[in-house]
Amino acid sequence: MPWARRGFTLQLEVYVFRYGVILALALTAFWLSMSGMFTGMLLSLGVISIILTLWMCKRMGILDAETAPYLFMPLTLSYFVWLGKEIYKANIAVVKAVMSPEMNISPAMVRVPVNRKTDIGATMFANSITLTPGTVSVEINDESILVHALLSEMAVADDFTEMGNKAGFAIGEGAA
Repeated sequence: MPWARRGFTLQLEVYVFRYGVILALALTAFWLSMSGMFTGMLLSLGVISIILTLWMCKRMGILDAETAPYLFMPLTLSYFVWLGKEIYKANIAVVKAVMSPEMNISPAMVRVPVNRKTDIGATMFANSITLTPGTVSVEINDESILVHALLSEMAVADDFTEMGNKAGFAIGEGAA
């Protein structure tokens, strides 16, 4: 059934083309914002480097939603707003613990389950944990993230479930 194979190849090429265009637009915006100068020489070097980057991504077979996750930018930005609030709340808790005369620090380690489908989802989740004051992602594997918490009340695995769900939703892995 050569016709079925051709249909699959065409579908794959459309998929690669779509993410190629998205990545090209993102790289163009980044190049223009970083260069700040619009001379012919710099613009032509920018075009060459973007084409070279797209060619290398296609050749390596990594031109997909993880390489160019820009389709979910509004979701990701709303996640960053939510994460900012969580960082603020955790910062207050850490400052209270450290500034109290008793210095109520109770370090603890906890394994937090990773329910993300993609590597970028798990990475975003682990980085969000590390960004939150008082917690650090120490080790990550397919099933869990080992988290070091400055305060024992921050070392409850179930408390990270919402963050994991929202991190996955921010990159298009499903409902929050």
